[in-house]
Amino acid sequence: MIIDFIINIAYLIGALAFVWGLRLLSSPDTARKGNIVAGVGMVIAIVAAIGQPIEGASNNYLWIIGAIVIGAIVGLVSAKKVQMTAMPQMVSIFNGLGGACAVVLAYAELVPYYSGIKELDMAGLIIILLALLIGGISFTGSMLAFAKLQGLVWDSTITLPRHDIVNMVLLLITLGMGGYLVASGVEGGLLMGSVFMVLALVYGFSFVAPIGGADMPVVISLLNSFTGLSAAVTGLIYGSQFMLVGGILVGASGTILTVLMCEAMNRSLINVLVGGFGGGGASAKGADGEQVAKEVTLNDAAIQLFYSQSAIIVPGYGLAVAQAQKVCKEVDELLEKNGVEVRYAIHPVAGRMPGHMNVLLAEADVPYPKLLDLEEANDALKNTDMVVIVGANDVVNPAAEDDPGSPIYGMPVLKVWEAKNVIVLKRSMRPGYAGIENPLFFHEKTRMLFGDAKDTLSNLASEIKSL
Repeated sequence: MIIDFIINIAYLIGALAFVWGLRLLSSPDTARKGNIVAGVGMVIAIVAAIGQPIEGASNNYLWIIGAIVIGAIVGLVSAKKVQMTAMPQMVSIFNGLGGACAVVLAYAELVPYYSGIKELDMAGLIIILLALLIGGISFTGSMLAFAKLQGLVWDSTITLPRHDIVNMVLLLITLGMGGYLVASGVEGGLLMGSVFMVLALVYGFSFVAPIGGADMPVVISLLNSFTGLSAAVTGLIYGSQFMLVGGILVGASGTILTVLMCEAMNRSLINVLVGGFGGGGASAKGADGEQVAKEVTLNDAAIQLFYSQSAIIVPGYGLAVAQAQKVCKEVDELLEKNGVEVRYAIHPVAGRMPGHMNVLLAEADVPYPKLLDLEEANDALKNTDMVVIVGANDVVNPAAEDDPGSPIYGMPVLKVWEAKNVIVLKRSMRPGYAGIENPLFFHEKTRMLFGDAKDTLSNLASEIKSL
């Protein structure tokens, strides 16, 4: 009785740590502390689970400890070696592995059921099948998201004609198989149960296949919620309240974030999943119908920034690729020494995952109060002397405002063209991740500064120092 009481208290402490950690994760200023708190809660729960007495269980502590050590080493090495540009890929892999765990655990419960070793009522069988379905979608969907972000596969090579219909048919077949297994009970057989698992895995791959471009942050967030739901369902299988609470927290937060990101793009989740844009149509009209991009020299850019009263920096994926966040902070500090007010405009879907730019700037110790969200930034841009866009593209595209033929028409964007002057740092004139031409580059207020973002910002800092 005493051991059970202590273990339940440990689970409660772990669950509270999860809730507290999630609360701290809501702000970049406290996100690191939130990760630590949630990690401590997980350690407490794992120790409690290992110490929980299970009647008839064999002594398998060596297997458990061995798996924990291997997992800890892999996680530690990955966290230390992964570049900021590859953070979305790592998040996708971790999401997928969470789903894979749910699939393995659910299938491990399915085998003894069909072998006659274990009995299940209808509710128990439905829970196991749900774990297989949600976990399978999360696993293969996340792995494909990783492959897309890593540039290992391209949408054109894995997308079929009318892929939305293919997905709908595949989902109906999978759900139909699940209904058959529930109706037939143990007579369904392990083979049919295995077919259901394979269908879930195939559907997860097919589900993500047609989604690309600027929709990937939404997909990553959605798959994260699936992983949480699969963990919650697995918690129901084993009667673990801690797994249930943890899974619900992850699933709920992922779902809320997905909804918020869809609102930021002014699109419904169904529209993202079925009619995602990326590599689609182009909007090629410049501000005056002329496709002439004007360049600016480093010296001129430095002078304009140095003698302005206010400046807003718009970070994008190009900043992450170049690992230029610390050099960007150096330019920020040099300008502020001369009395220039410098702030950062953060679009909710900038980068490749939710909060990508916030994490990037936090790594460079940019104070959180300097980060402006979409609405704050658009209000501030109207009275800003200089805007410096570093690697952002689709989130500053005026076609979202004035080109009904553009795939991103209606999507809220940063209205950088309302500032007095705009400088765009880019490697080339190539379109962004969504594959859409950006008329901003040809706007009368815009000047292009070509080159690697880190080198360009470093040279810009040198020019500012010389003034």
